[in-house]
Amino acid sequence: MLDISTKDFNRLVTFMKSSYGIDLSKKRQLIVGRLSNTITGMGMSSFTEYVDHILRTKDPSDVETLINKLTTNYTFFMREREHFDFFQHTILPWLEQSRQSKKVLSIWSAACSSGEEPYTMSMILKEYFANKPGWDTRLLATDISQEVLQTAQNAEYPEESLKDLPKGWKQKYFRKGSAPGQYVVAPEIKNNVIFRTFNLMDPIRFKLKFDVIFCRNVMIYFDQATKDALVKRMYDASNPGAYLLIGHSEGLNKTTTPYDYVMPATYRKKL
Repeated sequence: MLDISTKDFNRLVTFMKSSYGIDLSKKRQLIVGRLSNTITGMGMSSFTEYVDHILRTKDPSDVETLINKLTTNYTFFMREREHFDFFQHTILPWLEQSRQSKKVLSIWSAACSSGEEPYTMSMILKEYFANKPGWDTRLLATDISQEVLQTAQNAEYPEESLKDLPKGWKQKYFRKGSAPGQYVVAPEIKNNVIFRTFNLMDPIRFKLKFDVIFCRNVMIYFDQATKDALVKRMYDASNPGAYLLIGHSEGLNKTTTPYDYVMPATYRKKL
């Protein structure tokens, strides 16, 4: 295993923080453990050579490998189920009533990873609006990683990932995949999700302001100032009354957040 000097560690930490908001200042051992094989696999002999290469070229493929190695894209369908129950039973009835004139929803899965979160939301939307024609329920799903977005767009998952879905949903919303034990999301669910590459450090300038933002289990990688700035950008990009749902292991700064607290990991913009 390679070793990393304090100088190279600080250079890498600064680059990741300034470019992607990811705080690795306490992750020295993780960096060494997860990147050593990558570096030698690239034909390099030291972290100095690797960090020089990253900072000089900013090669998108190599930077993406770096991000994927140092963050965890672990998810499954219906992860943190309380959010999806609240989405179905509280948020959607409010949206149905308040958006009745245009019948357009604006929902964002802001760190969608390999797609399980937005596809879960898409299935819930399909269930809720099944007998309510005319609604545009398409939702936006973004991630910084092209690799996980490709997985999301392929929409094929192991059966284990589907185990927490409501009874009957596997048969209703999935088809048999390319190998035993693999399942592909049905077209009517897949086509309801619009995938885009997006860096959460960038200004949020989408066509519509949002009614709901799921931004779960990504701010664990940010320091407080970065989190506060992102939350403010999401607040400004949302409609009055919009909801923000974050991971259950995360929390907002109660003294600085403009959002009102609703329940654990769930916040709302003032109406």
